[in-house]
Amino acid sequence: MERDYAQPLQLEDVARRIATSRRQLQRCFAEHGDGSFRECLTGLRMAHAAELLRGGSTSVKAVAAMVGYRQPAQFAKAFRRRYGVSPTTYRAQHAGDGGRRRVPPGDDAGAGWSAAASAGATLRARTAGVPLWSPAR
Repeated sequence: MERDYAQPLQLEDVARRIATSRRQLQRCFAEHGDGSFRECLTGLRMAHAAELLRGGSTSVKAVAAMVGYRQPAQFAKAFRRRYGVSPTTYRAQHAGDGGRRRVPPGDDAGAGWSAAASAGATLRARTAGVPLWSPAR
């Protein structure tokens, strides 16, 4: 998920790639996570978007596309829900950060990723060494 967060990931696709069922993957997120697959994916996308916005002058539309949103308005709505301000306001508030990697206040993307890693470890153990994420080729 960390590598392909900007792609249109679906729970079914991820489950197929790690040779498990959709339901089993949902159970792993429920057991080991603070949220669902979708919440974890959104957290990853928002954390990367915040980093991009702090780091430079890339347009909000370009940032939206870079983190997997086809519609900038949908991205802006999700970003405002997560951080309480628009992407443009966030950039202005963090202009001096220079893109340094840090988790923004109130961002639980790190916790979500830990949950995903834990769910992945459980799945790897259950699937006898099948890697958590391998591209379909």
